Amino acid sequence: MGDTSIYSLIPIEEIRQSKAPRYVSKFKDVAKHDYTQNKTDHKTMGQAKVPVPTTDNFLKKRSKEPMLPDKREYKYPDEDRKKPCVPGKEDQPLMGLKSTKNFITTNAVQNVTSVPKVPQKIYVDTKRGDKHSLEPSGLEPYYTKKKDYGETPIYLAKRQKEIKRAQEEYDAYVAEHFRRGAMHQLSSDERAQILGGLKKNWEEIHHQYQGLSVVTDTAPKKNRKERMEAEMKQLERDIESIEKHRVIYIAN
Repeated sequence: MGDTSIYSLIPIEEIRQSKAPRYVSKFKDVAKHDYTQNKTDHKTMGQAKVPVPTTDNFLKKRSKEPMLPDKREYKYPDEDRKKPCVPGKEDQPLMGLKSTKNFITTNAVQNVTSVPKVPQKIYVDTKRGDKHSLEPSGLEPYYTKKKDYGETPIYLAKRQKEIKRAQEEYDAYVAEHFRRGAMHQLSSDERAQILGGLKKNWEEIHHQYQGLSVVTDTAPKKNRKERMEAEMKQLERDIESIEKHRVIYIAN
């Protein structure tokens, strides 16, 4: 039997679910522009409707030939610096021109008042007399004649100040930790003892390493060899670090 409740006789209104708005990409306009930018009307398949030719629009002779620009006189870019042309055989020279300039006196005065020309420094490197400039050869003391030769460069002085300031800050930091008792300096005897112990351990592992089999055909042999090599490399790094630093601090 079905439901006998009186509420089942009341018609139920159908609830329609509203659809979500259609998704539209924000790159739609950009994609459409990229898709259509290289396309024009009837570029590939021709016109949709071919226009009917008229009687006054007929093909004329040489109408499809390229139109060239009008001819014009060509001028060279350096035409203003060109020398005048050589006079022709029909041209008559100017007659009767006289000058009162005393060329002998003028040349003498110019030679007396002129500054002598400094000869170029050259060197000859072959028996045939091939000449070359001396400045780019490295034989001329060019840099030693500079005004600031022998002076400390500005960037080096600045770097020295920065190193000095960093060292002072580090010394102040170490002194503060010494005052608090958080660090203590390793003595020379302790440093030598630690260095000797590291070298002794390296010699023992190296002695064992030399006694290994040449052929590592099994996994245990290979693993043991790799482990001993890693231990020796670590000891070498520790020894190098201690030998490099004369002063060593240890945090408590």
